[in-house]
Amino acid sequence: MKTLLLFFFCLIMLAGKAQQLQLHYDFRHSLDPTLNRTNFASLSFEYFKSNDSTGSFLLKMQTDFSGENNNIGQLFVQVSRNLRFWRPKVYLALTYSGGLGVAPPSFGYYLTNTFGVGAAYPFQWRGAWFSTSLVYRYNAFLKPSYDPQLTFYFGKGFFNYRLMIAGSLVAWSENRNQGNDFTKGLAGKKVAFFGDPQCWVKVGKTVSVGSRINLFYHTLTNENRIQVYPTLALKNQF
Repeated sequence: MKTLLLFFFCLIMLAGKAQQLQLHYDFRHSLDPTLNRTNFASLSFEYFKSNDSTGSFLLKMQTDFSGENNNIGQLFVQVSRNLRFWRPKVYLALTYSGGLGVAPPSFGYYLTNTFGVGAAYPFQWRGAWFSTSLVYRYNAFLKPSYDPQLTFYFGKGFFNYRLMIAGSLVAWSENRNQGNDFTKGLAGKKVAFFGDPQCWVKVGKTVSVGSRINLFYHTLTNENRIQVYPTLALKNQF
């Protein structure tokens, strides 16, 4: 709880410099009703600041209105910090993610804290920007897991940035046995994956409409299947 309060404080302090606020409507129940009880809206705040000589900072907070009567059902927080104090353009990468949620009717849960340390390499190619990182990841399960995580960010603007393609792809491994009753009979590792490619069309000076494609593998279910859930979205940059 103290960690979440700290991140809310950071959000308030940075609000005047925020990069973007996104409102999405997720159609996952309509596309996959057996695994998703409802469609829902989500609100995402992102702040990004970069300095080529010293590194970059990313703060992302996403709130899903997936609870009963469209109340908040889940809150996710992600922080990434890249640092460099040397000449080669390879950065020290530090990451954190975690969150809280409520399952109907009133069962609370948390998104396990993860911490990562490793290296990141940003680069540009044919007018697009990219960044890739490889970190050693600690998952704070009841039975902790220590694993590699590979992250890839991408973005490119077209037609004087009236059209924007961007997103991230993240892959990692983790213990199947997390130390709880649900997984205690499992053994070995599993590979998980998440992606969020996005497409935006600018309709005003700061406003864009578009879509995000949420991609999951071994993230929402242990089934060996890729889940693809698109959204309809509105974005305001300020």
